[in-house]
Amino acid sequence: MRTLSWHEFDQAVERIAQLVGDRRCSGIHGIPRGGLVLAVALSHRLVLPLLAESQPGCLVVDDVFETGRTLAPHRDLAGAELVVWISKAEPEWWRAVEVTSSAEWVVFPWENAVRAEADERRYRAERS
Repeated sequence: MRTLSWHEFDQAVERIAQLVGDRRCSGIHGIPRGGLVLAVALSHRLVLPLLAESQPGCLVVDDVFETGRTLAPHRDLAGAELVVWISKAEPEWWRAVEVTSSAEWVVFPWENAVRAEADERRYRAERS
């Protein structure tokens, strides 16, 4: 189990800002729940509006790509940029700050570390 820090979060926000570069996005949409934290920080960092819904030309962010289930509905959104902090698969149609093993359980700074083991067990049981 890997526990990420707020310092690593700040670094990920900066890296996403670099990945986006000079591209002008219409706003930022965060996939609930973990993507919302990134979206708020990026909204401030890039001085872009936080969007309740994704829209053409926006930046869509999420904390982790595991199965693609939460990011896939935004895949064909015209002109959108899709970025995750941690990807458990090699990026194809999305971008990632970091790629890690699919077996590694990641605990983000905003998550309850005490419940992390139970969350991991439940997640793996649902997918086995």
